[in-house]
Order: sequence, then C-alpha cells, then structure tokens
Amino acid sequence: MRNLVVLDAPSNLGLRPPAPGTVPGCYKLAGALREQRIVARLHALEGGVVVPPRYDRGDWQEGDGVFNAAAIASYTRTLADRIEGHVRAGELPVVLGGDCSIQLGASLALRRIGRYGLVAVDASHDFRHPGNSERVGAAGGEEVALATGRGQDDLTDLEGLKPYLRDEDVRFFGIRDEFEEDRAELAALKIPTVTVGDVREWGADALARATAQAFDVPELDGFWVHLDADVLDPSVMPAVDSPDPGGLLPDELTALLRPLVNSPHCVGFNVTIYDPDPDLDPDGTAGALLADIVVAAFAQS
Repeated sequence: MRNLVVLDAPSNLGLRPPAPGTVPGCYKLAGALREQRIVARLHALEGGVVVPPRYDRGDWQEGDGVFNAAAIASYTRTLADRIEGHVRAGELPVVLGGDCSIQLGASLALRRIGRYGLVAVDASHDFRHPGNSERVGAAGGEEVALATGRGQDDLTDLEGLKPYLRDEDVRFFGIRDEFEEDRAELAALKIPTVTVGDVREWGADALARATAQAFDVPELDGFWVHLDADVLDPSVMPAVDSPDPGGLLPDELTALLRPLVNSPHCVGFNVTIYDPDPDLDPDGTAGALLADIVVAAFAQS
C-alpha cells in the first residue's frame, strides 16, 4: 500500500472577491479539515504547507486576462515541485486547497513525469476560456481549460510543457444536468461528461470503476482526482462560492470517489472550494461532512 501524504495548498488566487474589499475564504479549507483530524483519520504522513502569494488583483479590469496570473504561475510551479516529489517517491498526495486553480499544480507536476489523466468531480466544467467566453479572469473557473492549453501562455505553457493534459484524458463527473449548453463544447471535443442524473441512472460505483479501468492503458501513466465541494447539493454543502441546486448527496459522492482514489492507477487527490466562513457554515457541519466523505472514500472496501 502507498503512503498517503496530506499537503496544504491554501491558495485563493483563482476566485473573484465574494464582496468588494474581501477575499475568498476557501484558503481556510485546509485548516478546517485539519481540525477534523483528517491527517490522523487517513493514517497519512504530514506533507506540510505550500504557502501561496498574497491575494492582490491590483488594478486588474475585465478584459485583462486572468487576474493574479503571475502569482498563480509562480504558485503552480512551487506546488508542482512538491507534488512531483511525492508522486516520484511512490506516495499519494492528498492536497487540501484552496480554490480550483491549485489543480494546475498537479497537472504541471504530472506533465513533467509523463502522461496522466484527470477525473474532475465538480458541479461545473471549469472550462471557461477566450474561445467560449468574454468574461475570462478567474482561474478557479478555468483551470481545466488552462491545463488543456486554452488561454494565455503565461499559465498554459509553463516550462514549455503545453498542454499539461490532453482533452481525451479528461473526465467530468457531477456536472449539473441543466448545464446543457456548457456540455456541448465538451461533447464536441469528445471529453466524457457524467451528470448528476447519469450518476443516479447508472450508479456511482459502477461508473467510477469503469472510469478507473479506462485509465488502465499503456498510453497513460495514471490519473489524478480533483474534487470541488460544490459537487454536493447545497442542502448539505452550502459553504461554497456557487451553491447550485441539484447536486450529489454524500453517499453518492463517497460511492463515486472510493473506486477512483483506491485504484492503483490513481496518483493523487485534491479537494477545493469549501469555505468555512461562519456565515456559510456556522456550526462547522459542512466541513465535518466533507472530511467524513474524504476519509470514507479512502477507506478500503
């Protein structure tokens, strides 16, 4: 069995401010999950913290590209260094975010090593880019597009390794059923997308096992699992920046994650977006639930 290593990546650089003069609170995710004793409960090694640059959009305006781009690029390289070391050592990093832009660190790290896939478990596709939107700016909603080479070169072509992911090596799970327009582009690119309705029709466990098996091909060296807490229904996870209704329930998410993260081809996992702000999660119930789901997912069945 591989050792799990818990590593904090508390960056909020990829999200828009929730209100003028404030910063996104998801940088507190790692601390909140640690308060739930997630390291001990996972029987994991301690990986420490990759400290992010300060959140400062300066004089950025709409149309200027991705805000905090230089800081995100720098952080991506630093985080990639840490993740690469753990993967090369045969360990499985469990990365506590942070917003979804931290996934670029994993994608860059794995691109340095070989060819890897991505399973993104997320309410939205995070595939916004200049070719499909005039409102590009927040890397936390654009990280899969950036990782597949769509967008500005200072984020898509770090170290001359563009793209970090190939379109055909990406899978989406948990997209809301009503986001049909968003799914059309992915379908044209032949990127498989599994909606909440699909999960319920076909079964989370069966879909996850089939996906893990599909990554067991000579062309691929493994895959990474990215979890955005907003994939959960807001009735159980209100503490996210976009609490869209119609999400997965806890047992469904656990059943989906377990075959993926326990696959011998899975090389790492990250969790993002949960914001433990007292106004969003006053009694910490949502954070405790998220920690329970992660721990249950890694439990051997």
